[in-house]
Amino acid sequence: MKPWGWLPLLLQLGLMWPLGALSEPRLRVFVVPHSHMDVGWLHTIQESMQVYVTNVYNSVVEELTLEKKRRFIAVEQEYFRLWWDGIASDGQKSQVRQLVAEGRLEFVLGGQVMHDEAVTHFDDQILQLTEGHGFLYETFGVRPQFSWQVDPFGASSTTPTLFALAGFNAHVISRIDYNLKKVMQDTQELQFVWRGSRSLSVQQEIFTHVLDQFSYCSEGFNWDGEAIFPGTSPNDMYLQMQIPVTKDNIQIFTSLLVRNALTRATWFRTPHVLWPWGCDRQFFNASLQFTNMDIVMDYINSHSLEFNLSVEYATLGDYFLAVHSDQVSWQVRDHRDFLPYSLDMHHAWTGFYASRSGLKGLARRASSLLYAGESMFTRYVLLAPHRFLNPAWGLQQLQQLRWAVSEVQHHDAITGTHVPRVGDMFVEHLSTGMEGVHNLMSYIIQDRFPAHSGPEPGGHFVVVYNPLAWTVTTIITLTVDFLKVSITDESGRPVLAQVQPSKEMPSAYDLYVLTTIPGLSYRHYSIRPSRSSQEKTGEPEPFVAKTMQFGGRLRRSARQVGGNLVPVNNDCYIVFLDLDTNLMHSVWERQSNRKVYMTQQFMEYHVKSDVWKGSVSDNYVFTPSGAAEPAWEAVRMEIVEGPLVTEIRQYFYRKVNDSEPTFAIYSRLARSPQGSDGELLCHRIEQEYRVGPLELNREAILRTSTKLNTGRVLYSDNNGYQMQRRPYRDYKSNTIARNYYPMVQSAFIQSRRSRLVLLSEQAHGVSSQGNGQVEVMLHRRVVNNDPGNMVVDLTLNDTSVVQPVLWLLLGSRALTSGLRQRSRLALQHRPVVMLREINEIAPRGSGSRQQEAVTLPPSIHLQILSIPGWKYSSNHTEHLRTLQKDRKHEPKADLRRVLLRLQHLYEVDQDPVLSRPVTVNLRSVLEGLGSVVSVEERSLTGTWDVNEMRRWTWSTRDRHHHRGNSSWPSPPPGGPEVTIYPKEIRTFFIHFQEH
Repeated sequence: MKPWGWLPLLLQLGLMWPLGALSEPRLRVFVVPHSHMDVGWLHTIQESMQVYVTNVYNSVVEELTLEKKRRFIAVEQEYFRLWWDGIASDGQKSQVRQLVAEGRLEFVLGGQVMHDEAVTHFDDQILQLTEGHGFLYETFGVRPQFSWQVDPFGASSTTPTLFALAGFNAHVISRIDYNLKKVMQDTQELQFVWRGSRSLSVQQEIFTHVLDQFSYCSEGFNWDGEAIFPGTSPNDMYLQMQIPVTKDNIQIFTSLLVRNALTRATWFRTPHVLWPWGCDRQFFNASLQFTNMDIVMDYINSHSLEFNLSVEYATLGDYFLAVHSDQVSWQVRDHRDFLPYSLDMHHAWTGFYASRSGLKGLARRASSLLYAGESMFTRYVLLAPHRFLNPAWGLQQLQQLRWAVSEVQHHDAITGTHVPRVGDMFVEHLSTGMEGVHNLMSYIIQDRFPAHSGPEPGGHFVVVYNPLAWTVTTIITLTVDFLKVSITDESGRPVLAQVQPSKEMPSAYDLYVLTTIPGLSYRHYSIRPSRSSQEKTGEPEPFVAKTMQFGGRLRRSARQVGGNLVPVNNDCYIVFLDLDTNLMHSVWERQSNRKVYMTQQFMEYHVKSDVWKGSVSDNYVFTPSGAAEPAWEAVRMEIVEGPLVTEIRQYFYRKVNDSEPTFAIYSRLARSPQGSDGELLCHRIEQEYRVGPLELNREAILRTSTKLNTGRVLYSDNNGYQMQRRPYRDYKSNTIARNYYPMVQSAFIQSRRSRLVLLSEQAHGVSSQGNGQVEVMLHRRVVNNDPGNMVVDLTLNDTSVVQPVLWLLLGSRALTSGLRQRSRLALQHRPVVMLREINEIAPRGSGSRQQEAVTLPPSIHLQILSIPGWKYSSNHTEHLRTLQKDRKHEPKADLRRVLLRLQHLYEVDQDPVLSRPVTVNLRSVLEGLGSVVSVEERSLTGTWDVNEMRRWTWSTRDRHHHRGNSSWPSPPPGGPEVTIYPKEIRTFFIHFQEH
């Protein structure tokens, strides 16, 4: 998306120094040609490919080939791959290979998209990088070494850590708080070494460059005009088109470029100026671009002594090599991020944390399904003869969802900052990919677990798969259409279960089943209608929960609060509900024997919508007209109690006489039997919400108010990887919006003795507007009269009903520190439940196979276990030789090479036990999958052998080395034993023996 805030040309010239005012050494200006190609924003991917993307690559390749001094950087691999696979001719492919080999066409960032940094999960950031990097390495033998994160709306400190692990040498960002950028410009601190993780060593630091106030666009140097999409006038092409360069006007262009470069030079410490040339959808006619710029640059270089600078076409690699060679000692930045992002004091870009809440939820569910499908397929291929499933077809299903999940990480996708029809495209791609993986899973379980029909037809055969590498005790939920039910496990034994009327479907029933599943393993159950009474068969039936209903209570009632409480409890908590209000009153946490007063209610911010009266809320920006107001007048409550689960159902009505509630909270406390491993299950209050449809120009929040003395300090996560401290700050303007932060997976508030943790299934905005308070923005519906938004239909008239999920953890700091990490993963990767009709006929000769669990220590998470299907050799030299051979005979995908990534969940000082380094024998851990032949440690995206990866080192003013793997000995390369230190992410290729 194009940056805002450009000054008019005359104002720019007036503010900049006159020529000759600088006496510094001669400058080198690195002109970096690029085209910013949003993978879905105002136009669908197909529209963009047809209108401009194809022309960008066709014409850029042609123009680079014609003139050796020209350069270009390519960023988003989704577009490049579509062009390469479906459009580029053999001749063009040959030219591209030559340009890449000569370093004149440089791939930077290299992911499928330029991912958002606020509301994306780091698992998905890694996925989209891995997808793009794998393609580039397999096709060209190259590995991107520089980032180009120039348009995401704020910068996370997780991103530089991931880029360092991927082998990058430098990182480029742009959108940071307007006031901070000005300070950094004035003090020449736009470049620094960023240590994004406080637990990792300096090996994971990265040199970072913040683009100055002109950002990534170069106004005044666009000669190819605007791309013309269907429905726009051909005359629109000329709106932004510059007149051609001639001898009569050459000095206008040279003066603009020189003055701009000299101004930029004052903001940096080296005599090298990074000058991005391009903007959104530019270079679709690269001939016009380069022909005119050649003239400008040749003129400047012919007067370089007069101008005190030279200009040259460059890649990012050219620029950073020059900066690195100067051996400057750089300031070190710690793990603090650059969020939230404000364009100015009136425009806080914190609304997108909750825009298109439904898409955010779908994107994360798709990611979790992909995670489960990858390990399920890997296990199946390595262990089974797979007579009934073609592995190549299985890989295609996974690849389709990998592509869709990668695509939606784009900074105008999961953010909700796109037009409605583009949102429909993202939903279609995700849904199609999910359908394919569901089909793949169905084939796998059909082969593994045949559903033989019994003496009585009907009912369901249920297969439950645990994708985590730990034993999980949890309760799964099934919907059945019969109240009397018989449920047995794989051994024919009755299973502890509970049945109750469904909260959403009046004619159906919710069946809760307690299950314990080892890591990467299955349980299967048979569920049938019970046709005989319990007394006749002697078999226990699931307990039928009893429902207690409570009358409606008015919000404005003057009754005494807290005088009539009803408890709901399990072994860890007692939740007290106030019958005078039908709201939560307090929670008693048994382990610490402390009672925390806590209440929850839905509130709404009314937002501004008239641009002629000031700033307004939109897809990006949150601009409330005042404090949040209660969004309901009455609340009704039910308590559904059973031996496994007690569910509290609270229905909030916007108006007293409404027939349907606008909001609902479904809170569940689970009980696990004695002896079961149910610590995580017990220590959480599961909450599901129903929100919407909203009234126009409302932003709905759930506010949880406690009596904890928190000082209005909030903690929220960066991309699910690490936590950031968020103290409340007072601003001259827009204080409410500027104290909102992204919550991708977790947030908490705390006092000296207690901590309240929120774990989220998807991204939301989160804030602490008052002492002891935490509020989560769940849904938005905003429309304004901004002409620019209206003409392209960039609106957020979202009338949907959303059903987000939060888990609440309450306890001491020590207790919640130990539980939070594993609990968030238990929410993110809940067991996958697959149903089949019992009377389905199983394939002949198939049967349930013996399974062995994959179990990791409690502080180590199996971040990915997959068969990528790459065709390249792990040996770099061998791979380059293969690329130089006849490409008509491509190697086959290696199905015995498994991508394994492990993550240490804890910071160095987070827990006295769980923060310790952990040594894992990979051969032993994975023996249930087959015989491990060899282990290779790789870079984050798999393209580097870590023993060959040599990242640049940068001199710093801070010589302090943080604790991390550089201060501990490493095991011999290639060995099965690895030691993983706090917050490390380690990536491996595991080679398994053929059958």
